[in-house]
Amino acid sequence: MSAWLVLMLIYQLVISLFGFKRNTKNYQDHDPQMRFLVLVPAHNEEAVIANIVKNLNTMDYPRELYDFYILADNCTDRTAEVVRSMGANVMESFKESPDAPTGKPIVLQKALETIADYHQNYDLVMFFDADNLIDRNMFTEVNSQYLSAEGKADIIQCYLGSKNKNGVVALFYYMTYTITNRFFQYAKSRLGLNSVVGGTGFAVSAPYLHERGGWTSMSLTEDFELQIEATCEGRRILWNNTVRIYDEKPTRFRASFRQRIRWAQGHWFVAFKNTGRLFKALFKKQIKFREFFSTFLYMYSLTPYVILVLQLVLGIVMEVFKWIGLITVAPMHASLISWLALNWPSIVLFFYSFIFLFYVGDYLDNHNRVDLRTLFPMLWSLLLNTMVAGWAQVVGLFKHRQQNNWVKTEHSICAAEDMVVNIDLTVDESHMDDQQENAKIISDRQGASA
Repeated sequence: MSAWLVLMLIYQLVISLFGFKRNTKNYQDHDPQMRFLVLVPAHNEEAVIANIVKNLNTMDYPRELYDFYILADNCTDRTAEVVRSMGANVMESFKESPDAPTGKPIVLQKALETIADYHQNYDLVMFFDADNLIDRNMFTEVNSQYLSAEGKADIIQCYLGSKNKNGVVALFYYMTYTITNRFFQYAKSRLGLNSVVGGTGFAVSAPYLHERGGWTSMSLTEDFELQIEATCEGRRILWNNTVRIYDEKPTRFRASFRQRIRWAQGHWFVAFKNTGRLFKALFKKQIKFREFFSTFLYMYSLTPYVILVLQLVLGIVMEVFKWIGLITVAPMHASLISWLALNWPSIVLFFYSFIFLFYVGDYLDNHNRVDLRTLFPMLWSLLLNTMVAGWAQVVGLFKHRQQNNWVKTEHSICAAEDMVVNIDLTVDESHMDDQQENAKIISDRQGASA
């Protein structure tokens, strides 16, 4: 077990070294050519749905080259009504029976079945969540990256940003996504390895999606399932570090815990289901060894959390046994200095992985200078949320066979906060039609990176 953890550790360290280079586009600019079909699943999202509709109506891309649909999935609120009042396309979906499965994968499959000729009318199908905000030049950049790949890209994942970072829970998400985007996703892309599909802000080749039979990934982590299946088929998944979506992160421990259980359930299910398939793809030379190695380690990247929790439980049991006299342990009088001498590699690694990499990534990608006053809140957030995340992975492992119970994460933040992104949702009447409002979404980093 320790050898496995050391292997994962070395891999992560090596990969992270390739994330320190400043971001430069690895593709040429192209005039708009690709036709986009945009799908936005929404379940009871009346509080936030208007903003992404405004956002999508004012993208910096020829309006005739993209269509978007809000997929109102079993909504009991005014989601569909709000979308229609804004003149946007909405597809409503309801359960055929009380016991029928529901959730994001189901509504996506229904939508693609309804738009049966999507592979003929569109080049790319792009997916967003209802709470997202999107850089206005996203379609322009994805168009250029896809054309530059000359048919060798099947999926493109864009930078996963945050709408909020205030509070102990949201800060943890902001930190981990900042680290992952720069020192895992971007770093892997520089090595020519497939990106991780992040659940929103990704585009899939319409012909490839149709070839798969539409949306066939039905686990609780349908994005991860798509990623693994595409990788096993030898498909290319690219990373775009230039444009980003802004996703609302949970602010309460309960919501975070439930979300992470769902993620863990889906992750373990997909990993167990596709391990044999991944080995078969390697033996049949459908993928190179480095892609196999990277994917296999990511498939089982949750194991450190499980080991951490098991060690904690074992430690508690041992203390109970000592207290009731079932076992005796020779007294140890270890000083703080001797403890530090024994554990200094772990301490250094922790600060490198979570503190140093975050500060560097936050500066390179979000243009935030290092402020050591944030160190204590970060450490406190890491401590509390790591325990929550660790326990969620264990629960998800034991519940991984349950893939039909989709637990919704509540959304309520209409505009981004904490200066993660600047948003102007005021209406400019000179650029309105009868049913659509104008929205401008300007990321605070675009001026610095232009």
